[in-house]
Amino acid sequence: MYRICFVEDEKDLSDLVKVYLEKAGYEVIVFSKGHDAISYIDQKPNLWILDIMLEDDISGYDLIKEIRNKDQNVPVIFTSARDQDLDKILGLELGSDDYITKPYSSKELVLRVNNIIKRVYGKDIETLSYDNYQVFLEKRIVKYDNKEIKLTTLEFDLLTLLLKNKNKVFSREEILNSVWGEDYFGNDRVVDDLIRRLRKKMPKLNIGSIYGFGYRLS
Repeated sequence: MYRICFVEDEKDLSDLVKVYLEKAGYEVIVFSKGHDAISYIDQKPNLWILDIMLEDDISGYDLIKEIRNKDQNVPVIFTSARDQDLDKILGLELGSDDYITKPYSSKELVLRVNNIIKRVYGKDIETLSYDNYQVFLEKRIVKYDNKEIKLTTLEFDLLTLLLKNKNKVFSREEILNSVWGEDYFGNDRVVDDLIRRLRKKMPKLNIGSIYGFGYRLS
């Protein structure tokens, strides 16, 4: 799941856009103040949407400078109530990828986000997320608060199985078939050991035991 940071001090607008972006499948973090947004840059979201004119003394221009100091590649969309060529040119010079003028349609913004995400990332950064965990499927990497967690092949396969089927109850046999393969003939208690190891490495995962049957991630 791609994470978008939306910096907008008009609450009604930010609430509306957040709903549209979440319906499109994005995780959305909203900031009403530039200072708060700056403190989140190190979390490396996949895209920023910045209002140029903010109520505090940090503008969208200030924000993109801070972002670009730490990340030259993350895409940025500027929004502004002003429709002036100078604003657009300055935004592009500072490294923005797009510019949309208020009032804008939430649907149009989502379309622009979709296009940028597809262009910038393609399939290379297909991710799953849970709590503050990020799972990068193509590279088989797991991170928590941007720190990598080392998983074995079996641990990673079990994790993705549970994340892709959240709230589904799996029997031990189903987990064996999915993770080890249908030609595995060992004891199904290896599933319990693998669950234990995954819980230890990723304690924020809420993996529940279904007595006498199997497990469920909720």
